[in-house]
Amino acid sequence: MNLPAGFSYSALYAGIRKARQDDLALIFSTVPAAAAAVFTRNRVQAAPVRLARKHLESSGGEAQAILVNAGNANCATRTGARVALACCQAAAKGLKVKTNRVLPASTGVIGVELDPALITTAMPRLIEGLAADRFEDVSRAILTTDTFAKTAFAEVAVKNGIVRIAGMTKGAGMIQPNMATTLGFVLTDAAIMPPMLRPMLRKAVDLSFNRLSVDGDTSTNDTMILLANGASGCNLKASDRQVFSEALHHLMQDLARQIAKDGEGARKRITIEVSGAADEASASVIARAIANSPLVKTAIAGSDPNWGRILSAAGNSGVAFDPRKADIWLQDVKVCTSGLAADFSEPELKEKLNGDECVIRFNIRGGGPGRSRFWTCDLTEKYIEINASYRT
Repeated sequence: MNLPAGFSYSALYAGIRKARQDDLALIFSTVPAAAAAVFTRNRVQAAPVRLARKHLESSGGEAQAILVNAGNANCATRTGARVALACCQAAAKGLKVKTNRVLPASTGVIGVELDPALITTAMPRLIEGLAADRFEDVSRAILTTDTFAKTAFAEVAVKNGIVRIAGMTKGAGMIQPNMATTLGFVLTDAAIMPPMLRPMLRKAVDLSFNRLSVDGDTSTNDTMILLANGASGCNLKASDRQVFSEALHHLMQDLARQIAKDGEGARKRITIEVSGAADEASASVIARAIANSPLVKTAIAGSDPNWGRILSAAGNSGVAFDPRKADIWLQDVKVCTSGLAADFSEPELKEKLNGDECVIRFNIRGGGPGRSRFWTCDLTEKYIEINASYRT
């Protein structure tokens, strides 16, 4: 694990969670970094989302710190805006940077007032704990119902050297990013100006987090931030940008797949591949409809090769296609030809579906060039158990 140069990390327990587990974290760049972010499109947005967007606008896309807490979403509360600002001000004062160079993020329970003193009082210790080797500590501190930390790393050879990328994310439930409860932070020591960084991030998110669903719910706190501090000394030439962008796409897809694997109560990760649609957007709509179908997800949970549920979900997507031209594969076994049952061994396929990975392929024969890949997970009784007692 070779981390990007010029970043340090810290995490501690500030008393926000009920359980004694790190719940406050800080990522700091030793030099000002170009910053880009995408946020939830939910009409109900947490105070940190609104403030982070405001800080990015007022700073012209520059940031030096990310301050994140877990255990409380700081959303739908009377004091949310004041709390978010007070915490950023405390971090800025201790780090000796401008307040609008601190980007806040929160995750946890909605509608519960957050005591800012828990964070501001802990700030000196949090800053004192900054170290270049504490990346993993932060990746664990941001978790809520996750069962494991989710990280990914990449190195990219460019014209004048090597640049590194590191990413972390969290999320297991309330996941359907629309930019799940998900937060994501990606850091690179490449030198990239904000006008170039923003489209890179938007494209990477579109190919990764926006093709992910656990339960179809879009969080109030979804935040994905990309910082590029240039500490490697490598400015990306025009010929380097495509290579860097591809590495960024792969890294963020890796993070998205990890969320799908860790879906609340999930036993299986599901990859959905759609082809033959009129265009990419139509393919993505079909893939999302299949991914969000409780009937499809429960069938996979039970290793039931019930392909009719897949066909039905696709038909309910709103995308026009001829069902007589639809073919479906489960685990590379063709189960549907021209919208009708194919000849296959159900016991053998059921055995293949017992694994922890499932691939669904949906193809419209003679259709267009539209293709899309989407990730989700099965739906089990454990999901209900987790969410029925989330606050208690």
